[in-house]
Amino acid sequence: MRGPLPVVAALARSTHPGPTVAVTVLSVVLAAAVGLGPGRTVVLALAVLAGQISIGLSNDLVDAGRDRQVGRTDKPLALGLVSPTTAAVTTGVVSVVAVGLTFALGPAAGLAHLVFLVSGWAYNLGLKRTAWSAVPFLVGFGALPAVVTLASAPPAPPAAWALVVGAAFGVAVHFTNVLPDLDDDARTGVVGLPHRLGRLRAGLAAFAALGVAAVVTAAGLLLDDSLSVLRTGLGLGGATATLGLSVAGAVVVLRGGATRGLFRLVIAAALVLVASLALAGTALVA
Repeated sequence: MRGPLPVVAALARSTHPGPTVAVTVLSVVLAAAVGLGPGRTVVLALAVLAGQISIGLSNDLVDAGRDRQVGRTDKPLALGLVSPTTAAVTTGVVSVVAVGLTFALGPAAGLAHLVFLVSGWAYNLGLKRTAWSAVPFLVGFGALPAVVTLASAPPAPPAAWALVVGAAFGVAVHFTNVLPDLDDDARTGVVGLPHRLGRLRAGLAAFAALGVAAVVTAAGLLLDDSLSVLRTGLGLGGATATLGLSVAGAVVVLRGGATRGLFRLVIAAALVLVASLALAGTALVA
């Protein structure tokens, strides 16, 4: 009989811990850029963490049979280390916590976060198998800046360019996260947009989206009359670094390099860009 600690550890591995932590950290850095304040930032971070746990767990819960079919040894649910009931109950609890915490920061922030969560669940429940697989990432990551700015007191609407940047990162995240699993997915009937494009075109599209995020950020900074030359320069430095990472990623794709590290490259680019916006004091609001 398994004890509680091994089950908890297996459950944690089922949350897609890398992406879950990455998105949570990204939300905290966004909160710093907006000047959210320590108390509200902690609540926001816990809400985003809970939401990402719910999306990660539900993904592995839905895919347990498929993961078992292709012999995934890194999936605790497929290996029987976590029961479907435990995963389902945990998913429900953390989902309520995620929504409740953001609604505590204000109804607008709660609704924006609900959009993010519903997008993730919609992907898990079926859209991942269709040509519309990128839509949940466009919508979900596009909503993330709104979750943060609307969590401020008083709530502030996000700048339009920040929403576009979030959506572009969503495309890059989706494509690079799927690339290593294209063959396994094809064997089990998962044929999303990256699968239809193929490894080369999907990889190039991912880093083109990353380049779009950098260019749109630069445009947003240059059009912001409230920023000093120094602050604009700091933000443009991050945009330039992001553009450089997009070119580097495209080169790796063209050379047929390993795809496992491409997702981490996109997350690193997101953190670089948002950190530079925080240093520049860009509030990301309309």
